[in-house]
Amino acid sequence: MNSVQAYIGLGSNLGDRETNLRSALLKLGELPQTRLVRESSFIETEPVDSPDGSGPFINGVAELETSLSPRDLLEGLLGIERDLGRDRRGQSRNAPRTLDLDLLLYGEQLIDEPDLQVPHPRMSEREFVLWPLLQIASRLSDPRTGEPFADAYQKLKA
Repeated sequence: MNSVQAYIGLGSNLGDRETNLRSALLKLGELPQTRLVRESSFIETEPVDSPDGSGPFINGVAELETSLSPRDLLEGLLGIERDLGRDRRGQSRNAPRTLDLDLLLYGEQLIDEPDLQVPHPRMSEREFVLWPLLQIASRLSDPRTGEPFADAYQKLKA
């Protein structure tokens, strides 16, 4: 299988948030058939669609080169979350978490399965995803619409 560029959103709002993200980046580079190509800077953001009392997040984006399938990559991401202390059992959506890893893009592929949607369905609505993504891949466009992510970011800022 040929390798593809995949982009991973990283977020943490529990514990030592920056250490959580740095540990995740190391583990991303250790996934089989995968190389960490580059990473954005980290930004602190207010929680979006989270329960009241949720603390601020630190977010970033990583670019991977991988020959893992999208499903195998997702399983790897979930394994890293577990290894770094996230327990999804009984956790409500957008609950505070030590680590959140989202498969944002997998090459130009469009995937719509119950537990795997690529591109990530809300990434164009999230400044905390677009800004770090644009730091490392400023010319990417949404494979669904062809809209440059830079244009989506400008619309959010307007």
